[in-house]
Amino acid sequence: MSGSQTTPSARSDVDARPGYDRHESDAARLDRNYAELLQELRVAQTGVQILFAFLLTIAFQQRFVSLSSVQRGLYVGTLFCAAVAAALFIAPVAVHRVVFRRRLKDELVKLTSRMAAAGLVFLALAMLGAVLLIVDFVSGAIEAWIITGLLAGLFAWTWYLLPLRWRVDEEEAQRDAE
Repeated sequence: MSGSQTTPSARSDVDARPGYDRHESDAARLDRNYAELLQELRVAQTGVQILFAFLLTIAFQQRFVSLSSVQRGLYVGTLFCAAVAAALFIAPVAVHRVVFRRRLKDELVKLTSRMAAAGLVFLALAMLGAVLLIVDFVSGAIEAWIITGLLAGLFAWTWYLLPLRWRVDEEEAQRDAE
């Protein structure tokens, strides 16, 4: 279904709270949503590209040969996660090129949003893997697992649980207002 066929009452981003109605057409809403997604992706892309480049250089360092087989496996898994995150963050650009001027903006926005969410999961995994690998190499396994576990909790809370809590609270408030 294209964005121009969406009725205002069926739009998922319409906020029932006073002062939040943007009075915008479906096309303007899709353009704004896509622009906001692209801005989010720019931030994430930069981080994943720096991490990916760093990971690519590690294998060529002299001390890389001293990694254990477990650490090498962790390195490969972390490199894989960073590559997948980069692919997911960059994919919307390629998709946009293929569907440009095909009146598929609604589908493009939905796909881009899903790719961004999946990319963030792989970015978090890559960051956690990199921290686990480096702290394990520098300080030992116990310290590495403690620090990585704390960071995993921080990522889960700030990236997913807190926003999800706000979303659920807002949906409940909207239901109560109806």
